[in-house]
Amino acid sequence: MIWRTLFRGLAIALATLGALFAVPAIARGESAAESDRQILVMVRHPPDHYRLNGGYGGGYGDNLTRSARERLAREIARQYRLTLVEDWPMPMIGVDCFVMAVPDERTAPAAAEQVSHDSNVEWAEPMALYSAQGTAHNDPLYAAEPAASQWHLADLHRVASGKGVKIAVIDSGIDANHPDLAGQLIVDRNFVAGQSLVAEEHGTAVAGIIAAKADNGIGIAGVAPGARLLGLRACWQSKGETVCDTLSLAKALYFAAESKSDIINMSLAGPDTRLLRAIILVALSRGTTIVTAYDSKLAQGGFPASVSGVVAVSNSVLAPARGHVYTAPGNDVPTTEPGGRWFLVNGSSFAAAHVSGLVALTRERRRSPSANLVSQRPDGGTIDACATLMRAAAGCDCSCGSGRFAAATGGR
Repeated sequence: MIWRTLFRGLAIALATLGALFAVPAIARGESAAESDRQILVMVRHPPDHYRLNGGYGGGYGDNLTRSARERLAREIARQYRLTLVEDWPMPMIGVDCFVMAVPDERTAPAAAEQVSHDSNVEWAEPMALYSAQGTAHNDPLYAAEPAASQWHLADLHRVASGKGVKIAVIDSGIDANHPDLAGQLIVDRNFVAGQSLVAEEHGTAVAGIIAAKADNGIGIAGVAPGARLLGLRACWQSKGETVCDTLSLAKALYFAAESKSDIINMSLAGPDTRLLRAIILVALSRGTTIVTAYDSKLAQGGFPASVSGVVAVSNSVLAPARGHVYTAPGNDVPTTEPGGRWFLVNGSSFAAAHVSGLVALTRERRRSPSANLVSQRPDGGTIDACATLMRAAAGCDCSCGSGRFAAATGGR
């Protein structure tokens, strides 16, 4: 067993050394300047045309109604000297979302405020940008994953692996062909306008922490290797950063909610918007657990961490002592990298990925929409993964304590 552990650690280290000399591919994404020149205009969607079994991206009763909505959007754009870029129907929240470009002589907030007063418009808001909360580096790779020692990951996997749980990863592109991720994705879809689906670092790293294969003799073991992922690309790499915008996130969130995902992982933070909040509240009401990264530089940790009911996670023990902020492993974490490699990552993005995996383990044992995380404080702090899973597996409270898995597994 010792030799096997050493061999696997050496294999990971060698793979990471190879990554040191690899030049990462940077996807061409929409620039921040382009997003700054766009607004989202919401037009009320007729409720009598909503079909509960309607396909994603549709939901209109007939083409005539859709054409009427598009004509109305074009008229709004003409009246306010805007350019209609694209549209996205969202019957689940009762609106059609139209993207409109703002001319250079006006600001997006001013245009959104003006259009909001139109009697045909439900509301309008500027396109916002979001950034992933984590960074990758090429420091020497530790042979062990933090969760292996801090969370006793092997013991957790004796109780559950996340089997039967669907996790939507709303992030940049995932390398679905990575040897540690091949077969783990049941959906791999792109919601970034004007781009092809590509494998990118941040999304691939988050996916690996959540659901990398276990006991396959290479790489790492995900927190929930039995879970299956919906890879929803709503973000892209741009000049060394991973960014998203309101519409790409809204499309991915809508798809995740409509697909009845058990868990949605959003390892990102940014400004609060009415559109994204509306979709998140619908997803929460349907029993989906939403896990997100906490950004200490933003008020209330940023959005969606600030939304009540969303699980906000930080990698830092210096996270605020008040408020619903949980702490999980997020420093020096080995995980998957595009091109069949592994590398080290740091950040709240990756702490959130750990918690999404842990919630998947609990939902395998108890199909409850509540995360039921056990931590050092009732409303947050460092998570006790063993006690959390014991609560779901055996129905006991924190007095069960960490590591008492014999009771949950019948002494196996």
